[in-house]
Amino acid sequence: MKRSWLVVSLVVIIGLLLVFGLAFSLSRWQRFGGSKVALITVEGVILDSKEIIEQLEKHRTNPTVKAIVLRINSPGGGVSPSQEIYEELIKTRQVNKKPVVASMGSLAASGGYYIASAADVIVANPGSITGSIGVLIQVPNISGLLQKIGVKSMVVKSGEHKDLASPTREMTEAERQILQRLLDDVHDQFIDVVSRTRKLDRKKVEALADGRIFSGREAQALGLVDQLGNLQDAVDRAASLAGIPGKPTVILERKRRFFLLDLLTRAVPFNIDLPVSPISTFSVDYLLR
Repeated sequence: MKRSWLVVSLVVIIGLLLVFGLAFSLSRWQRFGGSKVALITVEGVILDSKEIIEQLEKHRTNPTVKAIVLRINSPGGGVSPSQEIYEELIKTRQVNKKPVVASMGSLAASGGYYIASAADVIVANPGSITGSIGVLIQVPNISGLLQKIGVKSMVVKSGEHKDLASPTREMTEAERQILQRLLDDVHDQFIDVVSRTRKLDRKKVEALADGRIFSGREAQALGLVDQLGNLQDAVDRAASLAGIPGKPTVILERKRRFFLLDLLTRAVPFNIDLPVSPISTFSVDYLLR
């Protein structure tokens, strides 16, 4: 009887150990082992910073992660999320003392270049498209269409400019000046960031910051990119900066996606322009469309 009780207890203990073992997520197991390089991907239009910031915070507090590679394939996006990601990357470098290397894919322009400029080193393919240092606001005007179909827009507002950038009427000169002042201020911030992080003369950056795009090779010649190479070169550079000997272990977190959305994006062979608020955006037009 006593032996049976011991056997049952042993089976229960082993079962509990197996359950607890399975309950550990992969992210927890990644805290064990040698030094690692974390790979974070930024893909598509930058409309939200939450997921990227969460990944950065996770890797900053993981003692086995010694460096971070930011893989960018983006035409740009919103001002605020781009600035938030930029600030978190700077914090990672300066507060947590973990080197950051930006790796440019096919496209890292506008807001994509903004966040890349926060890295210790920028690596680009010779044919990567980058630059587009500028700000854009697009305000559609559908007043003619509404008139044709007999629809009128009635607006009740508390202030003269409360319906600024309304698509149902022509923009006034005063409104145009307000938006231009906004753009000029954000553009000035962009130039300051590039000048400071890339250690370039501000006048030189101003001359380049007219919205034009560059190949990776052109960008390197201009001082906007440090090194030509692919993703593996960026990983190797990050490991070198962190003092990791040999071939580093890379932690890669795939972007969370809804299954149905994943099927749709794989099936539809053309780009879909999503509606974006016309206020406070870096250039969000698809550069190669």
